[in-house]
Amino acid sequence: MNHKLTVAFSPCPNDTFMFHAWVEGLINMQGHQFKIRMADVEELNQSAMKQEADITKLSFAAFAHLADRYELLTSGAALGHQCGPLLVSKHNFKWEELPQLKIVIPGKFTTANLLLTMFAPDAKNKRELLFSDIEKEVMNKRADAGLIIHESRFTYHQRGLKKIADLGELWERNYKCPLPLGCIAVKKSLPPEVKIQLNKLMKDSITYAMKFPKASADFIRHHAQDMNEKVQQQHIALYVNQWSLNLGVMGKMAIRKLLEAGVVAELLPKAEVVFVDELKNLVN
Repeated sequence: MNHKLTVAFSPCPNDTFMFHAWVEGLINMQGHQFKIRMADVEELNQSAMKQEADITKLSFAAFAHLADRYELLTSGAALGHQCGPLLVSKHNFKWEELPQLKIVIPGKFTTANLLLTMFAPDAKNKRELLFSDIEKEVMNKRADAGLIIHESRFTYHQRGLKKIADLGELWERNYKCPLPLGCIAVKKSLPPEVKIQLNKLMKDSITYAMKFPKASADFIRHHAQDMNEKVQQQHIALYVNQWSLNLGVMGKMAIRKLLEAGVVAELLPKAEVVFVDELKNLVN
C-alpha cells in the first residue's frame, strides 16, 4: 500500500502524547506515510460515519454504530478507573432534579452522553456543545448543568462549579470493571497485514512516549486546550495507562460490557466487535 493513510485524533493531551512519536516519525513507520488530522472527538465521531479517516480516534459509543466499517486496535484506548465524565453545575442540584435541568453535553455520540442517558434516561433537555466550552456555558448560566470530559475534570472546581455526579463511579459501581471511553479504530477495508502493522505502530508510539515523556512536551502544549502543564500531566496520567498499551482480557471484556449495556438500554445497536490482534491467523 503506497498511498498515504489518513490518521485522525484529538488535540487532547492523552492523544497528542500517544501519537507524538507516530506523527514525528520517531519509530518504525512500517513503510507507510500518513496524512494527519486533528479534531474534537465528537467531530471525529461524525467524520467516521462518512469513513473519512483510515485510522481514527472514536468514542466507544460511536464505535457501536460503526462496527460494520471499523475494527479496534488493541493499543491507544482511553480506558480506566476514576476517569469518567462529570456532571457539574453552579448549584447543588440533586440527582432527582436532573429531568428539570438544561444540560449541555459534549456530543450525541460520546461515551459521556451514553452514560448520562443510561443512568438518567429522563434527563432529556440536552444540548450539544464543544467540550471546551461547556464550563463557560454553565458559569454564564446559559445551562443549568454541564457534562464535562477531558481536561475540564481537573479545572471545574477552580471555576466555582460543583459536582452533581461522577458517571464513571456509577459505571464502576454497577458493572465492576474499568470504564471504556475512547478507542482507536481502523477501516475494515484495509488489508489484514496493514491493520496489524498499524496496531504495532500505535503500541510503539505509546511505548516511545512512556520511555521519553518529555519528548512530546512542546507538541502537547501546542495543541492543548488548557496551557497549564500540571493539568496536562494529570490528564495524561489518568487516560494513558496499561490498557492504552494493550487492552488485554480485562480491557476487551470492559468494552464488550459497555456495548452490551448500551444494547440492553436500547441506546446502541448490537455490534460485533473485532480486535485487530485477532486477525493474525488470517495473515500467518
